[in-house]
Amino acid sequence: MLRNASVINGYAIQAIDGRIGTISDFLFDDATWLIRWLVVDTGSWLSGRRVLLPPSVLGHIDLKKEEFSVRLTMQEVTDSPNIDTEQPVSRQMESQVYNHYGWSPYWGTDFYIGGYGDMSGVLTASPSLDVERQEADVADALRAGGDPHLRSIAAVTGYHIQASDGEIGHIEDFLVQEADWSIHYLVVDTRNWWLGKKVLISPRSARGIDWASEIVTLNVDRQRVKDSPAYESAMSVDRTFERNFHNYYTDGRHGDRT
Repeated sequence: MLRNASVINGYAIQAIDGRIGTISDFLFDDATWLIRWLVVDTGSWLSGRRVLLPPSVLGHIDLKKEEFSVRLTMQEVTDSPNIDTEQPVSRQMESQVYNHYGWSPYWGTDFYIGGYGDMSGVLTASPSLDVERQEADVADALRAGGDPHLRSIAAVTGYHIQASDGEIGHIEDFLVQEADWSIHYLVVDTRNWWLGKKVLISPRSARGIDWASEIVTLNVDRQRVKDSPAYESAMSVDRTFERNFHNYYTDGRHGDRT
């Protein structure tokens, strides 16, 4: 099921013996668009400390209580490595968390999962950064001691969206597939270009991302985006919507604008 990241943000994390805290951010891999970590604010319990949890450890979601369960004790979380989430998170830091809990790390499976299986073939090519920018970005992250691919959803929200012929809006939210925690869509607010419409953009339509300028560039023009299926926050993005959405952009790649 697809869920808005902005809605999940703030959900509580319930351990076996008590509440750990609330989700305050997500760290995603910009090469695969998979969420790798939940940033959990422990509030007054651990004096405002933030801890990292991989989505794979989440258990049942209680929509009424707005919380996820995890099979951890509060003491296990207390004893977990103290990670400064305000700084770049390095692979070494990630390893410390995995080692503490005895979990298997995610690396080695860097590919896009997500989708309804038969839909994957109609998506555009995987997003990639301009080579020179990517190399500079990686170098900067490594100098800072961080993983160059981990990005904060809170930080990326608000990035400008640039079509092939000009700006069309900015990122307002992310739609996340709960089954595998992949980012399926960027929710784009286009009110700076035309009034009142929001649209969905697949991350695989991203031609490049300029992290310094906070711009995501697309491989389609503004008119193509404008004519795409409209999106409202109250809508259910089901199989039918996704099929129509992907068929629309697939037809566009072949020059058929009907």
